[in-house]
Amino acid sequence: MSYIRKSLLQFTFAGAYMKRWNDKLRPMELLEVDKQAHKMIVAWMLFQLNTEGRLQGERIKLGEAIVEGGIFDYFFRLVITDIKPPIYYKIRENPGHYAQLTKWVQGELEPVLAPLGNGFWERFLVYIGRDRKKTLADEILDAAHLYASKWEFDLLKGLNGFDDEIPEIDASFVQRLEGYSYLNGVPELLSGSDNALGRLANLCGQLRFQKRWSQTPRVPETSVIGHMFLVACYSYFFSIAQDACGARRQNNFFCGLFHDLPELLTRDIISPVKKSVDQLDAFIKEYEEQELERRVLGPLRAEGHERLAWRLSYFLGLETGSEFDESIVVDGVIKKLNFDQLQAHYNEDQFDPKDGVMLKACDTMAAFIEAYTAVRNGISVDELHQALWRLRQQHKKLVIGNIHIGALFADFD
Repeated sequence: MSYIRKSLLQFTFAGAYMKRWNDKLRPMELLEVDKQAHKMIVAWMLFQLNTEGRLQGERIKLGEAIVEGGIFDYFFRLVITDIKPPIYYKIRENPGHYAQLTKWVQGELEPVLAPLGNGFWERFLVYIGRDRKKTLADEILDAAHLYASKWEFDLLKGLNGFDDEIPEIDASFVQRLEGYSYLNGVPELLSGSDNALGRLANLCGQLRFQKRWSQTPRVPETSVIGHMFLVACYSYFFSIAQDACGARRQNNFFCGLFHDLPELLTRDIISPVKKSVDQLDAFIKEYEEQELERRVLGPLRAEGHERLAWRLSYFLGLETGSEFDESIVVDGVIKKLNFDQLQAHYNEDQFDPKDGVMLKACDTMAAFIEAYTAVRNGISVDELHQALWRLRQQHKKLVIGNIHIGALFADFD
């Protein structure tokens, strides 16, 4: 049996504190949760491009390996936060030292991860094993990691001309990323923004700059892209607890990862503003869809990436009207359902299912934890207290399948 615990949700949020490149002059704080989001967006792009023509079962298996590998990497990184990458790589080369490190990491993470079930915990142990053979999923995650890290590095490179490490770091990123040029999509990413793939990856990176709750002081602040990663992880954990099939689990992760993609085009407009003027919410949604077509989906299709464009459309609910709709695909046609129908009749890989109400609950839970953490850190403003009270009241009786959402909210005293 799998259970969702407060400790797991809070630990996942911890990447909002973890600063990157903190020994370099930075134009802004670069955070681990943001980098992981960018990495997984790029990993999804490479996953789609490198599985064209494969059987459904192979794609689902590879997709789940990429999702869980990304989550496992993130958790491992959160525990060893104070170890710089060059030192970590040296530790990994020494079997004895690496065994001691992984034993310590296991001790730290078992109380957090084990409640999700033996299967998840055992897959984590296998993943961090030193002797595990490298797979296509690993190669995709490595390439995506290098791209996201290089994208960050390019932000600070010009500010650190006095630092004699900069040329070596720059050359290393280029050399290592070029080493993955055999993967479909990597050459386009290397060439920058002169193609639809490069532009999309770059645009998604810019979601780091958009801060949530922009008119409310918070510690820590969270960006739109960091929030998207939190929702993706929560959606995956909820899917495990819901006994979701493999396709549904990874679809829910990627739906969470992309659900705020339209905010590239309109910024993070808070709900009270959207609802303050009659029809404003509908107008904003119409504008978002037009801009998505013009700047993202249309260019992808024009360069032959119809599958990427179609999957993004599916995740964003463009056919059904909302990203928070339960959906399946039958004979290439998207059909809208409710949760009970999905859970009872369509929880199978062949239907390519994705959740809606559960994704919305994860979106709300991430917002709640953002506000809750700020209050616990001493930021006592009316907007945050009101948000906490409102979200608790709205969800105190909500039960979705195997998960009592209200009980989860109640755990945060």
